[in-house]
Amino acid sequence: MAATNPPGPISITPLLKRLWPSPATAQVTAAEIALAIAHIFEDRLSAVQTGALLTALHFTGWDSRADVIAQCAAAMRQAAASVDLDAVRQVCGGKRAQRGRYHGGLCDIVGTGGDQHSTFNISTTASILASSLLLVAKHGNRASTSKSGSADILCAMRPAAPVLEHVTPGSMPEVYRRTNYAFLFAPVFHPGMRHVAAVRRELGWRTIFNLLGPLANPVEAAIEARVVGVARADLGPVFAEALRLSGARKAMVVCGEEELDEISCAGPTRCWRLYETANPDYRPSSTTDNDYDDADTSDEDAPPRTIVQIEHFVLSPADFGLPAHPLATVSPGLFPQQNAEILRQLLQNERPADDPILHFAIMNAAALFEVAGACHDEQDPDVVRDEGPGRGRWKEGIRLARRAIESGAAWWSWQGFVEVTNSLAPAKALT
Repeated sequence: MAATNPPGPISITPLLKRLWPSPATAQVTAAEIALAIAHIFEDRLSAVQTGALLTALHFTGWDSRADVIAQCAAAMRQAAASVDLDAVRQVCGGKRAQRGRYHGGLCDIVGTGGDQHSTFNISTTASILASSLLLVAKHGNRASTSKSGSADILCAMRPAAPVLEHVTPGSMPEVYRRTNYAFLFAPVFHPGMRHVAAVRRELGWRTIFNLLGPLANPVEAAIEARVVGVARADLGPVFAEALRLSGARKAMVVCGEEELDEISCAGPTRCWRLYETANPDYRPSSTTDNDYDDADTSDEDAPPRTIVQIEHFVLSPADFGLPAHPLATVSPGLFPQQNAEILRQLLQNERPADDPILHFAIMNAAALFEVAGACHDEQDPDVVRDEGPGRGRWKEGIRLARRAIESGAAWWSWQGFVEVTNSLAPAKALT
């Protein structure tokens, strides 16, 4: 069979002319922009046109529109390495991880970065703590705006570090068979991003790709719940709407008052939470089979059974039952080796109970526990039923996060990830 030639270069000059100076006047659509972004992953755009596209999106502000972010993230996921989600779901389903309102799906906690605060790697730490109960698919990369990104700190862990490149589409079922935790290293799952790397470096400002990462998890279709941090408050409602447009049902977008892309340990945090609720306009038809939970009306244009709403509220450390800590107390070493040692101490319960970094981490893990639904296990005799802003059981989340550390469950999950990634043969890892 003759080899198939790759698709040739393409010009988006007509789109570029309409994008500047007023894309709305020129009736540019999010779908057109997403198609142009998709061409980048196929290496069909020249560096000049790629730079022009990213520049136009940046200076018109269209890279901060919910519909553009949602559709471009979908294009990025479409271009990602394909994962056998049925195989992943089968393995995860067999673990029977359901708890309360958590149904045993995959979860993620991630930030956009770019907040310039150089705080500890909180979302990475929180993801490991959460894997004591939840099945976590942490999507991340090396640092772009700091010296210690999520992949950097994990690769610096001792006494042994994971081999992140061994977590691939082919190895994911095996990873989840042996641990609740997987780190999906972006270069492995998004090879098309290499075609834009040089342009991004030379532009000198953050582009739409800095916003797409948190919404481009390669196992998006299997994600049940997530917490997303943004570094600007104006992006909070935008990201919440982008998540809703992407089909998310359980999610929360957060932005610390200091323009921090985590739940802040220093003061208030603005939150935008997605809830799935009953649709008051839903009317079952006479042919609806009530034996099926997902049954809907036979009319495709009829209102759906449920809708997703977005609620805005503010959280503070006191809502978690914790004191506030200045950000200066959670900005330790700048380098991965220093932060990795703090992470090891935290996971092995060697940090003081009132340690600011510990409090910072468990607050964010608590948020993921709550959003996933694990804080609503009425069969647990020790469950803390106190509700705070957004009707969340934030203090129960803290209890679960502390228990993850004190019981050794978080360290056990982490060690399982280290062991499985080191045991995978490179040949299998590359399938």
